[in-house]
Amino acid sequence: MRLALSLATALLLATPALAQNAAPSYGPMLEGFDYPHPVHQFRFESQRQSLSMAYMDIRPERPNGRTIVLMHGKNFCGATWEDTITTLRDAGWRVVVPDQVGFCKSTKPEAYQFSLHQLAANTNALLKELGIERAVVMGHSMGGMLAARYALTYPQQTAGLVMVNPIGLEDWEAEGVPYQTVDQWLQAEQRSNAESMRSYQRNTYYAGQWEPRYDRWVEMQAGLYAGPGRERVLWNQALTSDMVFTQPVVHDFPQIRVPTALLIGERDNTAIGKAAAPKEVQARLGNYAALGPRMAEAIPNARLVTFPDLGHSPQIQDPARFHKALLQELEGWE
Repeated sequence: MRLALSLATALLLATPALAQNAAPSYGPMLEGFDYPHPVHQFRFESQRQSLSMAYMDIRPERPNGRTIVLMHGKNFCGATWEDTITTLRDAGWRVVVPDQVGFCKSTKPEAYQFSLHQLAANTNALLKELGIERAVVMGHSMGGMLAARYALTYPQQTAGLVMVNPIGLEDWEAEGVPYQTVDQWLQAEQRSNAESMRSYQRNTYYAGQWEPRYDRWVEMQAGLYAGPGRERVLWNQALTSDMVFTQPVVHDFPQIRVPTALLIGERDNTAIGKAAAPKEVQARLGNYAALGPRMAEAIPNARLVTFPDLGHSPQIQDPARFHKALLQELEGWE
């Protein structure tokens, strides 16, 4: 009897730890993960198939007449912008936050020619549907690449461009990173789990630091990877990895003609495919302290704001400092 009670007590005490370590499971369109605002679906035809693009459309109580579109990164979703949405809404902005096709609460196609141009066209179609003729576009990580491509493709409809630790600032293949097939990208995605995601995010997103509030974003990604749509989710992730690797935007920066602000956490070290590169190549990639000024010099009249102690996600790591700088940069734009 005493042994049975001891075992029961041990199991009871272990339950919180087991629950904490248990991976969540979300549906193929991130069903089960709550967003901070109502989610709508934009249904459209693209590449001979019917697709659905999730988005949030947040309107301020006291509008300033301006709209900003927030573009998520590859390992992120629209929900990751929640603090930024609140800050911008309270400052009078209408905030539109899409999940790109292939990600989060949007369709995961079995076959799709992913390109930054295509995702920009999808986003432009969404804005037309919402009656938005001109907007600031702001992108983080892969979303920074997409925002730059959007500004290049639709300059008359782009009131300004904000890039937050964008990737694509280096031509990784030209720098010596070997090309990987989509099948190889898929194999890498299949090895990912909550533990590996947390380790990567700690070292890259948050400059070696960790706070419990970051766990929500690990669970979001890990739960999508572990859910019933796992195979389709991972396949889309592999396809978009190929897109990111083969479509660097750095060569087109001199062609950007809209007001541009760069907000860069200098402790970032992101470089897609870096792990497959020779050690001497790895050592020189993802140096955002050098990439930020280089990017500011390449883009006409760009303004650079740096956060020397922050990593890949400064808007999450230090939201108060980041948002103060963001609002200051946006203040002078019409």
